[in-house]
Order: sequence, then structure tokens, then C-alpha cells
Amino acid sequence: MQQNARFLQKLSLEESQQILKILKTRFEKNLSRHKNLEWSQVQARLEENPQKLWSLNEMEKTGGEPDLTGLDEESGALIFMDCAAESPLGRRSLCYDRQALDSRKTAKPSNSVMDLASAMGVSLLSEEEYRCLQKRGPFDTKTSSWLLTPAEIRRLGGAIFGDCRYGRIFTYHNSADSYYSSRGFRASLKV
Repeated sequence: MQQNARFLQKLSLEESQQILKILKTRFEKNLSRHKNLEWSQVQARLEENPQKLWSLNEMEKTGGEPDLTGLDEESGALIFMDCAAESPLGRRSLCYDRQALDSRKTAKPSNSVMDLASAMGVSLLSEEEYRCLQKRGPFDTKTSSWLLTPAEIRRLGGAIFGDCRYGRIFTYHNSADSYYSSRGFRASLKV
């Protein structure tokens, strides 16, 4: 119940104006990420969805540098993704999910990727989304990012993550309860 109340949060007028200004600046600086879209349309959609704007602000506060990366062809929703060069600093050193966190006997991280993403109102990037993001520039050349893990891999105790090394995109696996200071997660949000 408390987790659902979190999604009812809204930004103050000042906070809303500040995140809109940041998003507009990033939008204008990276026009190749969202060809054929006008900022006025994006801003109007964001202002109609204050809870989504709150989630974008959470992405920004944790170092994700969210930017518009496209449109969902089926729904027409705007798709925002973390576009920071490296995995967001404020979302690192986390194991994959609550089950993995609970299974650790010692040296538990502060949270799990799936719990934090849920609290922020965002989704973890799938492997396919991660590869699409990498087409927009090299990301995670020094870090790595947990990815949404297929159920059959998770059932076996694993989770997947990706990075970009030597000009190539790699997907790896690890036990879901592992965590590293250089591994975080990238998020997406549809508005």
C-alpha cells in the first residue's frame, strides 16, 4: 500500500519547471535521438502526466540524464531512457531483485534494482531496448547495467547485464545476488 502511495507524488511547481528546463535543454542538445518531434508536444504531454514527470525527476536525481529516445509505435507514447554515458551513479551497487537481496546472508546492498525501479515508477531496460539505446551512442564503456532478465534465467538464480567494450555491445550473466560498484541499471519510461 505504501509503495502505491509513492506513485501519487507530484513535484512542486518549482521542481516541475526545473526538470522541464533540464529536459528541454537535453532535448535540444540531442536532436538526433528524437527526430521529427517538437519540444512543445513533449512538454504538453509531460504537463498532462505529473506522476510521469515525477518519475523523470527521480531518473535525473539518480544520475540517469533521461532523454526522449523515440515513440512507441503501438501506443504513440513518448519513450524516455537514461542517456548518461555511464550507468547512473545513484543506482549502483544493487543486487537484482528482492529475492536476491533476501538471500544474501552478509554484506547486503542497500536495495535491489527491481525494488528501486518500482519505487521510481520506471521500467528496467530489456536487452532489446539496451541494444536500441546503444545505437544512439556508446553507453557503459566503463560501467555495466543490469537488464530485465528473462524468467527462465532468473529461476536458475541468474540475471543479465550489458555493457559496451571494444566498440561492441555485450550481454553477460551473473548470480542475481551479486552487486558491484560499477554496475547500476538504466531505466525507461513511457509517457
